[in-house]
Amino acid sequence: MVGVLFACWSAFSPAHAQATAPLAVEVTNASEPVLCAEKDNVTLNLAARDVRRFRIEAAHPAYVGTLQRDSFEADWTGCTAPGDPTPGTPQPPKRTTLYEQIDFWVVGLTFADFWRPATATVRIGERVEKNIHLLQVWMIRPMGGEEVLVLYPQDGYWRLRPLAPQGLAPTAYGSSVLIGPVDVEQRPIVKIKEVAFEPKSRTFTLVFERGGSATVKMTATDQNRHVLDVAFDKAIDGRPFAALRSMYVTDFNNDVARIAVREKGAKGWREDGIMAFKRATATDVWTGRVSPSRHNTSSPDMVFSGFSDVKETPSSAGK
Repeated sequence: MVGVLFACWSAFSPAHAQATAPLAVEVTNASEPVLCAEKDNVTLNLAARDVRRFRIEAAHPAYVGTLQRDSFEADWTGCTAPGDPTPGTPQPPKRTTLYEQIDFWVVGLTFADFWRPATATVRIGERVEKNIHLLQVWMIRPMGGEEVLVLYPQDGYWRLRPLAPQGLAPTAYGSSVLIGPVDVEQRPIVKIKEVAFEPKSRTFTLVFERGGSATVKMTATDQNRHVLDVAFDKAIDGRPFAALRSMYVTDFNNDVARIAVREKGAKGWREDGIMAFKRATATDVWTGRVSPSRHNTSSPDMVFSGFSDVKETPSSAGK
């Protein structure tokens, strides 16, 4: 199964990965069991002292073509432990269109309450905004628009998904990713000082509070996958440079259930349950599901690959 998936998304691999030996990174599991399906308990940390570039891909699960029913509803049945999230009736956020063209637009949301102070600044062209808790990137689709990416600038969480397959409604978000030096303050976060977005190249530039910066380019977004190419101005040593955050309660109630790693020098992929996995030194990492879940059934698989110490900016592959 994973071999088939890799054959599909490897076609989008950066040009440098084709020409140089793959760089392996340390993948460690800091996940903890929970009963609450609305609490992120899965944490996979990626660390390497010399990584300057890598790729993140969101791809539809292998079973997406068989779905007869999708599920987006929150599940609060197990959320009774101290510190678990609880349902509420939040106030509608303030919504501001920050950039708009006929087939692509960016929206900023400001919530009445957010768990961290709004210190990160958002910049699009000459426009500078403060107090933005959520950035939404939308693309045109028949009879409306489709949100394909969100970023929470105040804690560094990203979610992405491909365009929905033809004939299907927009699919669900699932796992989140962190890009940049990862800190832990109640939960893993990345502290961002400023987010700048260039709509023409569809590239985010992140300035981190810890120093350093990164570019995150939307290299390809179609009905199969959504590809981000990441480039750091300097390697991140002493802490993870990226992380995956997700949820697992059971095999039938999760946002991620399986992991596969392609270890350097190995003759094949190593596959495991997400909670049983411990660590690996890997050139490629796939996380996802091979059977439908009751929770966010259509949410995408997530793939990390193309790790490199090359200093150049991401290639234009996938344009």
